[in-house]
Order: sequence, then structure tokens, then C-alpha cells
Amino acid sequence: MKFSLSWLKDHLETDESLETLTDKLTMIGLEVEHIDDKAKLLKPFTIAEIVTAVQHPNADRLRVCTVNAGDDKPLQIVCGAPNARAGLKTVLARPGTYIPGKDFTIGLGNIRGVESQGMICSAGELGLPDNIDGIIELPADAPVGAIYPDWAKLGDPVIEINLTPNRQDCTGVSGIARDLAAADMGVFKNPGIKPIKGEFPCPVKVTVEDAKLCPGFALRLVRGVKNGPSPEWLQKKLTSIGLRPINALVDITNFLTFDRARPLHVFDAAKVKGDIVVRRARDGETLLALDGKTYTLDSKACVIADDNGVESLAGIMGGEASGCSEDTTDVLIESALWNEINIAQTGRRLGINSDARYRFERGVDPVFMVPGLELATKLVMELCGGAPSESIVVGKPYGDDRIIDFPIAEVKRLAAIDVPFPEMRRILTHLGFMVAGSGPVVKVAVPSWRSDVTGKADIVEEVMRIFGVDKVPMTPFPRGDAPRKPVLTQIQQRTRRAKRGLAARGLVEAVTWSFISKPHAEVFGGGAPELALANPIASDLSDMRPSLLPGLIAAAQANAHRGSSDLALFEVGQIFRGDRPQDQFMAASGVRRGLASSAGNGRHWSGASAANALDAKADAFAVLAAAGAPMQALQIVAGGANWLHPGRSGTIQIGPQNVLGYFGELHPRTLEALGADGPLMAFEVILDRIPDAKQKATRAKPTLELSAFQPVSRDFAFIVDRKIRSGDILRAAAGVDKKLVTDVTVFDVYEGKGIDDDKKSVAIAVTMQPREKTLTDQEIDAVTAKIVAEVTKKTGGTLRA
Repeated sequence: MKFSLSWLKDHLETDESLETLTDKLTMIGLEVEHIDDKAKLLKPFTIAEIVTAVQHPNADRLRVCTVNAGDDKPLQIVCGAPNARAGLKTVLARPGTYIPGKDFTIGLGNIRGVESQGMICSAGELGLPDNIDGIIELPADAPVGAIYPDWAKLGDPVIEINLTPNRQDCTGVSGIARDLAAADMGVFKNPGIKPIKGEFPCPVKVTVEDAKLCPGFALRLVRGVKNGPSPEWLQKKLTSIGLRPINALVDITNFLTFDRARPLHVFDAAKVKGDIVVRRARDGETLLALDGKTYTLDSKACVIADDNGVESLAGIMGGEASGCSEDTTDVLIESALWNEINIAQTGRRLGINSDARYRFERGVDPVFMVPGLELATKLVMELCGGAPSESIVVGKPYGDDRIIDFPIAEVKRLAAIDVPFPEMRRILTHLGFMVAGSGPVVKVAVPSWRSDVTGKADIVEEVMRIFGVDKVPMTPFPRGDAPRKPVLTQIQQRTRRAKRGLAARGLVEAVTWSFISKPHAEVFGGGAPELALANPIASDLSDMRPSLLPGLIAAAQANAHRGSSDLALFEVGQIFRGDRPQDQFMAASGVRRGLASSAGNGRHWSGASAANALDAKADAFAVLAAAGAPMQALQIVAGGANWLHPGRSGTIQIGPQNVLGYFGELHPRTLEALGADGPLMAFEVILDRIPDAKQKATRAKPTLELSAFQPVSRDFAFIVDRKIRSGDILRAAAGVDKKLVTDVTVFDVYEGKGIDDDKKSVAIAVTMQPREKTLTDQEIDAVTAKIVAEVTKKTGGTLRA
């Protein structure tokens, strides 16, 4: 939701600064996401005059301009704008000025051999609406040297807030002003709306076929209007929030949508044939909408129709056939209430996101339906003239009364703050509630525009957020004699530890959709009918994901398309193998691409190295270790799931009945099905399948033994048969002296030139940690000889020369 500061002050009488107002908005739950302050951003830009403009000696389309910037010495600037000419007043950016429309900082330049001491700017380069071809043209009386945003009166900041779905009242500027007034930021301006007396009966009748789809509908005809451009004040309001002014009639409806959270629609009465019927669409009916697209409707959609057919998609978008133009002389103004669920489903099904849909699917104030029509009529008559008819109202022009019995003590009980009852009454009254009684239980009438307030806790929330969330005291948990029990479940703890473990290995966390396309789901063992969504938000998001990897692969490919081909991503989230709770698992998955190797041991002398299956294995083991898996019990079996390369993958298990996960290189067939380029390394670990730690403590107490002596590392490369597993070599080396040898890792596997076709070279690093004294060369040589002998004996290999 966007609005300008001046627009806010139309509804709020205040002297508070912009900073104070925006801070308060965030504190009362209307979080400020962005402030676009053109005056502050454009302050370095000044007004200047082009004194001379001559042809550039080395370029046909460039001019060398002498510019008077209000200083003693003129500036020389090279400009390519077609309208750069002597005597023109324009906008100047000196060297060192940031150009917001182009996202760069201008400096001293040399363009085709001519020095340029700044830049004369177009509106687009300043981030302003650009309606001319070339640099900005200012009036002849514009003062040279003046600060441009001050002279142009651009000092009206635009505020953007992030609304939660329950605050439909704040989709209008007046609702935001009401909240700020309740928070002591000023006085809320709420002038009454006087009914406009009709001069003749409305000739168009209205029929509503289904009151559930349309609880209320109001209509009025205004004859003899003169449509044209809207006045400057209205155009400025709309352009400040990024809307394009169209004509006075359309601009009025857009204005009321944002000003009062009351979407309306105007029909050209001359283009409406017969009476109006609000009904369900018929299967196959079409509508050419105001966005220029033709939509095919079904019986689930609610429409406004006449004898010609569908004229408007109810609550979402009007039709082009009955739209208003400069030739419109008679106009029908419609103000209605629509079923929120139907609006949301229809808009999602057709892929239409409009300002009207945004408000109607959240719910609008039912009591304001008729006043909204009156206000729209008043504006139409003021800006376009005309004579109004009497109003036609079908259905309920008001909402249901809601009165809540509210114990005053609930504020203290639920929010832990002491709010005096007079202050409590003031807050609620300023928010539009009515409070009757003085306690201990009072009756609170909920205003029609707050459909989200249904119970006592909601009223406590209203009091708390206006009184001050920052005033809620920090209360420590009582510790007592017994220690606190863990708050997080075991799977929550595993999830957090897995994320930290992967982040520590250099992977970047991603959050992807829980839904994927059916073909992608089938690649990873999904695609079952029970996992298909009944109402998917998009055709390529039709099934619940059986794995996290499709989303991660898509994210990796999207990054590769944008030039970031070397990356490592991970995600921890739910996967779905069936529609039962026991078929839903928490998984940790990751992908590595290009040069995003873990390579943390520094053994890759050539610098960055390509990721391989061993990186994926290390990532999977890091997850398991962080999540508390029994590492000594893990088994690695060659080959993995169908989506992995059969010769470059592995399965991690604790016995054949408990498969914890897979790792390796993705199969080329998988990459082709997902439209991704390879090679791509991946892993997936099911956190739910990790066995629970034993509850009873063992007799042997774990001890941390630190040595005062420097460890010794030695590298060995063995030539062995290709069928020999690296794990066999590691176990043989580690078994030579289990106390002295503390770590054995593989850092290189080589096959190729210099090695027989049926052989491979496996290089390992062995770490020896002395505990009683520093090892001598003779003792180190003795251990290394034993390692060579043991590996040779167990694997049949030889030490590589």
C-alpha cells in the first residue's frame, strides 16, 4: 500500500515529522517497507542554463554545451539529447552526483576526446515520469543555481507499508490516518458524507441472482457529464503512487479505491443495453477486459451482465466494451459488496491481480457501500458536471452488528501491561469502537470496517499495539530448582543444526516452493494423484514436492542464466511422499555447481576446483553430524536413487532398512527433464530417519583429551584396482595405530595417463597426533612403513612412485 505524505495529511491533521510518523506506523503494526523521498534524493541536482551548444568535433549526435550553473566559471558538458540548445533552462548533475534513474554516479569524463564536467539530465535519469524525448525543459523564469527539487516542489515523500491480510481497513489512506490519530499522531479528519438527492428515477434496473455472491449492490446514473483530463491535484495523487491518470471518471474510481478502500466501477450508460443482472458466468463466455486481454469464464465466476452479455468481472475488472471515454456523456456508477472467497478464487484462476481484487478478497466496509456511491457521485458532479438519478440499492447496505463482552482485566492478563481504563476507552474510541460501561466487564461494539476483530483477544491486541508494543515488559521464564525443559522438539533442533552445519560449509540457504510440476515430481518418485493440488496457483505448481532438489535445481539454473554458474545452495524443509502425516518428512538437501567445491582442506593446489560427488558426500555427512546421527554406524553403499548417476553416487544407511539419504552427481536424464545444465552435484538427507539418541547415560564418561604436541601429517598415493573402495584404504591406514592415527582422508583420486586402464591412484592424508612426546623422524618413518605395508596387504595395491 502506497500513499504520499500530503495525501495522508488530507485525513490527518498533524505537525509530526516524516520520521516520527513512519516510526509510529511500524510500531502499530503497519510496517513501513520503503520511503521514496524525491526531495532528499534529488537535492544535489540544480537548475542550469545552456549558454551555447555546438556540434561535437568527433561525433555527429553529440553537442558540446557551455552551461551556466550559477558559478563564476561556466561548465563544459557533452550532451547527446536532441533538444539540447542555447538558452534552454534544464537540470544539472555535477561530478560526484548519484543518478537514481540509471544507478550510477557521474564523474569527470572524456567523451570522444572532449572533457565533460557533469551531466544535463532527462526526467528518466532522475527517476521521474518521462514524457519528452531528451533533457528536462524548464520555464524561462526558472532560477539558475536553485536546488531543483525545492523549486519543482518535489518535497512530498511517498510511503509504502506492508499490510497483513487482516487489515483491510488500511488499504485506504483514511484507515491509516485513523490508526495514527489513535496513536496520538494527530487529529483524524472524518467529515460526514451527505446524501445527494436524485433528480429523477434511475432507468436501469438491477437483479442479483445469488445473494451469497453479491450481498449488496448500489447503482446510480449521472446524466450530462463532460469527461476529460482530471484536475492537477487528482493526477498528482495518482502519479505519486505509480498510477497513470486516464480520464476524470476513471481517475475518480482509482482515487476512492486508495483513499477510502472503496473500489467502484463506472459504465458508459450509452454502451449498456437493457437492465443489469449480477449472476454467475456461463461456461465459455468471454470478456475483453480493461487490461486489453480476453478472458474465458466459467460458472464459478461472478459477473455483471446486460442484454449484450458480460460487461464486468465482478469485483475484479471491468470490460472494455462499456468503459468510459472522452465521448461519455451518461455514466452508471456501481458500488457493491462481493463474496471474498469467490473474488480470490476467480482472480487466481484467471491470473488477474487488480487493485479492486486486492481489496475485495480481503473484505471491504459493508456500511460504506452506499456512502461510497454518494462520495463518487459528488466527485463526478464536481469534476464532470451532470445530473444524478436516485440510487438503486439491492441487498443489505450494512453489516451485522458485533458486540463483545470484554473484561478489562484481559489486557493485563494477556499483554502484561497496565493500561488505565480511560486510556483504553480513548484508544478504542479513536479506532472506531464503541465502549459502554465502566467495568469490570464492558460491552465493545466493533466497527463495520474491522471484520478481523471477533473476540476478546483481538481487542487486547488493538489496545496493546496502540498503547505501545515496546511497553510490554520482558519477563524471564521462572527457573526454579529444576532446569527448564526443552522448548524445541527434536526435529526442530535437528533442522536448526542442519542449517548451521551447511551454512558453515559455504552453502547459501534457499527457500523454494512446496509445489512443483507433475513431470518434475515424477522424476523424483512423486506425482501420485493424492499429492496433486485441487486448486493450484499455477500450472507448473500442481503437485506437492517429493524432494527439495527440483526447487534447488531450478534456482541453480536461474542463477546460471544470470551469470552465476558457480554456486552452492541448500534448503531444509518438508517433502511429501503421501497424503498421510507419516508420509511427510523433514529433509535437508543441497546442490553444488561449477567451481563451488567445498575444498576446505586446501589440497587443491590449482586453486578453485570443480565440485564432485565427494563434495556432496561431505555435505551430507556434515548434516548428519550436526543433527546428531551415530556417525560410527553409518554405511556407504555404492549407487543411489534413480535421479542420480549410477556410477557417481552413494547411499547412506544404517542397515538396508533405514536409508538416511543419497549423494552424488545428478543423472543426465534428470538434468534434461528439469531443463538444467550439468554437471550438478546433489544430496538429500531425511532428518526424521536419524535414530534418536540413547536416553540413558553410558558408564564410560566422554572425555576431551588435548595434546600439547604438534600433529604430524603425511600423504600417501596408492595404485590399486579400480574395484577397490577408498573406504577400504582408509580403514587399513587408520587401523595401524588407533591411538596415534587420529584422521585419515582422501584428497585425490586419479585415473588416466600413466596409470593402467584397470587401475586408479588414491591419495590419502594421514594425521598422527603424539600425546606423550614429540615424534622423532625414525618413529614417524616406522609408522609410515606400517601404513604402507597394511594398505598393501589389505588392498593389494602398491605405493605410487
